[in-house]
Amino acid sequence: MEARELLSRAERDGVEFVNLQFTDVLGTLKSVTITVGALEEALARGVWFDGSSIEGFARIHESDMVLHPDARTYCLLPGGAPERRQARLICDVHLPDDRPFPGDPRQVLRRALRAADRLGYTYNAGPELEFFLFKKNSGAREPGLPLRPVPHDVGGYFDFSPQDLASEVRADIMRALTEQGMRAETAHHEVATAQHEIDVCYADALTAADNVMTLRHTIKAMAAAHDLYATFMPKPVYGINGSGMHVHQSLFDREGRNAFFADGDSHKLSTLARQFVAGQLAHARALAAVVAPTVNSYKRLTPGYEAPVYICWAHINRSALIRVPQYSPGREQSMRVELRCPDPSANPYLAFAAMLAAGLDGIGRKLSAPDPVEEDVYDIDGPQLGARGIGALPGTLEEALAALQEDVVICEALGSHALEAFLRAKRAEWDDYRIQVTDWELERYLERI
Repeated sequence: MEARELLSRAERDGVEFVNLQFTDVLGTLKSVTITVGALEEALARGVWFDGSSIEGFARIHESDMVLHPDARTYCLLPGGAPERRQARLICDVHLPDDRPFPGDPRQVLRRALRAADRLGYTYNAGPELEFFLFKKNSGAREPGLPLRPVPHDVGGYFDFSPQDLASEVRADIMRALTEQGMRAETAHHEVATAQHEIDVCYADALTAADNVMTLRHTIKAMAAAHDLYATFMPKPVYGINGSGMHVHQSLFDREGRNAFFADGDSHKLSTLARQFVAGQLAHARALAAVVAPTVNSYKRLTPGYEAPVYICWAHINRSALIRVPQYSPGREQSMRVELRCPDPSANPYLAFAAMLAAGLDGIGRKLSAPDPVEEDVYDIDGPQLGARGIGALPGTLEEALAALQEDVVICEALGSHALEAFLRAKRAEWDDYRIQVTDWELERYLERI
């Protein structure tokens, strides 16, 4: 959309305010609001802000940065009176001399996409976000005590109840996404109590990452409107499934054909796709730090709760790290591979950039994927795993960060600025967690020792 067209559309939509959005290195949504009267100037020259106050952006003596709105991301925000409508534009971050800021997560993904484009491919992603809806229960807890997860339902996977509040929330989320120009494909109850999933149509990876940010904000807003709160914390409740962000991936060539499809293969998977899979398997331990980036992520990545732990791939088998969904005749364009270790706490721009870099490295080095593992990997004992060359993901954030730092391909994909900021923030998170005294420790040791 050109600037003139966008201005005309904002006028037709009756927009009063425009929210200019971007993310910090951790994936936290940031926003500054301007009046619609300031939009023309913002589109032409950008909007200045203090980058030193944003996690992972700039030091205080080099703080000035500029937001450049991406006109293609314009959409109306749901709710609000017709005469006081608000719109949203996602921005790219630039330096004062108008060069793209290399530490901007959106710019990190743009660099990775240019690498794919040079090879003749467009990288598409279809993320599936799981989340929990909990009661706010603020009146039930004493002042000063932390919020506790209180489920709002007793449903299970694909359960349906017209009287269930969650059905209303999911419907409102889908309506709000449609208002924002996103195609919400499915919504359903997930396996765990109070757990849900909303899926949107796949898109090029930059649009898909923008969609993740929009989806997370919309889900939280619609939950709050129903006096609930939504969380994308990977493992909020002990003993039940955690929340993942499974990502379906494909490469399309310049003619718009799915480069992952091969009619002559028994599983319809091209050599290119197998090399892509091999690359992601080869870099899986380093990838984990970016796609599962919190201390809590590794409470989800544990055997027994449908989350992948072992580094292997398979057709259909959901215990594998990478799954190739079943092919249906006539759906060649839908051929894809699904990476199952990401979770919704990840910064989607950094996650997709790292995933693409790993896959392209497999293509560039013509790596061969190992044989698929079709049985339940959790039933294979340790010696057999070793004999078959099946490794494991890191067990903690600390292990994942160490693996990331040793992986040249993933480090280069993030770039020195984003990498340094990410490692600094995540090491601080690990150190803070490491020295905490938890309820589990008090219950286990306080009186016994």
